[in-house]
Amino acid sequence: MLKYIATVFTALFFSLAAKSQSWVPVDKSPMDQIYYPIDYPSKKIRGVNEPLRMRVIYSRPAKSNRKVFNSDIVPYGKVWRVGANEATEVNFFTPATINGKKVAAGRYTLYCIPDEKEWTFIVNKDTDAWGAFNYDAAKDVLRTSVAVEELKAPVEFLTIDFEKSGSTVNLVVEWDQKKASLPINF
Repeated sequence: MLKYIATVFTALFFSLAAKSQSWVPVDKSPMDQIYYPIDYPSKKIRGVNEPLRMRVIYSRPAKSNRKVFNSDIVPYGKVWRVGANEATEVNFFTPATINGKKVAAGRYTLYCIPDEKEWTFIVNKDTDAWGAFNYDAAKDVLRTSVAVEELKAPVEFLTIDFEKSGSTVNLVVEWDQKKASLPINF
């Protein structure tokens, strides 16, 4: 009987303690990150000696049967945070060159101005921003435009990845039926 009472008391204690926690609910647009070289943390553990060049941290909204581009979600001609929630963060661990312009190693925010045929990527030195609500063009490090490709099949979740192309690394953004590639050299 004593064992039963102790078990009930313990269960009651832990359930009350759990209810007193104020956990943040699970977000509909989960945060993700990608490294270049791809899978860098795993390579580092395995002893692959390739220098870390960059990391992108972003939130991944879903298409969810919605019209994404040229809509309320991502309007054409307006600054977009390249994701959801916090603005997308890009960390350059070594100096980089984007469209002929040097970018110092450091932490930046990545914005974009999407349009039907091209996207203008923006590297901005204002960090820890929510959305693009307080975007300040005076803090731009660079702006460069790239052509947009139309994909045959829609991509459900916004995805950022890297593709190597000769000595260039393309930061690739895909969502819905759009793909834009930002060429970066190290």
